[in-house]
Amino acid sequence: MANGWEVNSVEAQPEIQQEAPPFEQPEPVREQEAVDVRERAGRLKAEAARKVQALQLTRARIREQLSRTSNERYIALLNTELQQIEGDLAKLV
Repeated sequence: MANGWEVNSVEAQPEIQQEAPPFEQPEPVREQEAVDVRERAGRLKAEAARKVQALQLTRARIREQLSRTSNERYIALLNTELQQIEGDLAKLV
């Protein structure tokens, strides 16, 4: 009995496939791609803002250390770091 049922199902499949319209890319997928692009751009912008904020905090820490130290070598090291950070900030801003 099961064999007869399977045969009927297999025989009906080509008819069902012929009746179905061809597959086309629906519009909502394109809209979703646009949303994904906007979300990615937002994430990249947020990441850049975090980098800028981290560099600004590091610059503030170095300036604080410069105001508290009297060791000439340490001052030279901090000034070098400060110049590097300010250069990195200039590239991002």
